[in-house]
Amino acid sequence: MRVVVGLGILLVVCAAPRGAAAQDAAAAQTHDQAPAAGTPAIHMQGFMDIDYLQSDDSKATDGFMLGQFAGHLIARLGNKVTFFAETSVTAQQTGFTVELERAILRYDYNDHLKISLGKYHTPINYWNIAYHHGLWLQTTVARPEMIKVGGTFEPVHFVGLLAEGTISSPTLGLAYNVGFGNGRSTLIGRAGEAGDVNRNRAWLARLYARPASTPGLEFGGSVYHDLVPNGGSGVPELISSAYVALTSERPEIIAEFADVRHHDPATQLDYHSKGGYVQAAYRFPKAPRWKPYARVDKISADPGEPVFGEIDTRIALSGVRFELSDQAALKAEYRWTRRVGDTRGVNALYLQAAFTF
Repeated sequence: MRVVVGLGILLVVCAAPRGAAAQDAAAAQTHDQAPAAGTPAIHMQGFMDIDYLQSDDSKATDGFMLGQFAGHLIARLGNKVTFFAETSVTAQQTGFTVELERAILRYDYNDHLKISLGKYHTPINYWNIAYHHGLWLQTTVARPEMIKVGGTFEPVHFVGLLAEGTISSPTLGLAYNVGFGNGRSTLIGRAGEAGDVNRNRAWLARLYARPASTPGLEFGGSVYHDLVPNGGSGVPELISSAYVALTSERPEIIAEFADVRHHDPATQLDYHSKGGYVQAAYRFPKAPRWKPYARVDKISADPGEPVFGEIDTRIALSGVRFELSDQAALKAEYRWTRRVGDTRGVNALYLQAAFTF
């Protein structure tokens, strides 16, 4: 029944097709025209991907797979008030899972101060803000390991209060995010949608710049603090990250690094886990439908890490994206992955059709 209800919600959300949208239209702007009295102006968009996997991992599930079906809804509730919702349906071996990925009520006081309340993609690095659940938005088949959906290294979602805005002229393009809310849930890959699991609140701060002199350039950094539920009184967590992104397409270069520090109350020792990636892509000027790319990922943890346990993951991938149309893309990707316990690594071929409507 839960799946049926979720599918119904997504069908409503995606009922009105529209053109390709900006990557982060999630309640980021109000609309120029006011709606009729008592009637909110509503815009909707959908995303979907269909995949094929072939690997030499005997434990992997190969073959064709339905990817994630995501629906976006943006409603203007007043001159300065908007609501954004994102719902997803994801195929599993036992059926489908339905998730409310984001739900954000936002008040735009001015360009320097926008206040919102709800469930967000945590503004902890570049990828988690620029690319959401619609895989058509991103160049590659999948997210980097450090911020993958369902992963534990960095919190993908955050529930609480967020303030954001610009703090300089467009020449430097300096802006900020400051958040306060629920930390990680008992399952640390999830946010605290139904309330915080302890009496400690998480907080975050992000500072970044988009200089007007270099279109597509963004760089910045963030800090995130929480008390992670891990038995007993919990484990203090401090995440520090930095990034630089140039998304002008010729070239596209994105690099991010994060350090996750956990302080173990039992031993009074600090443990550090480090993760990062570098991605490069280039859209051919004379063949703009084609965009080859490559990325390397790495995550490692100190021995004895109290929350993550043993981590040593390395990934190298390369592929090509072909724009089938303005709203559909095909991707072919080779990926090599080595995790703890692997002696030689796993080779895999991914094919993906991703589209928006």
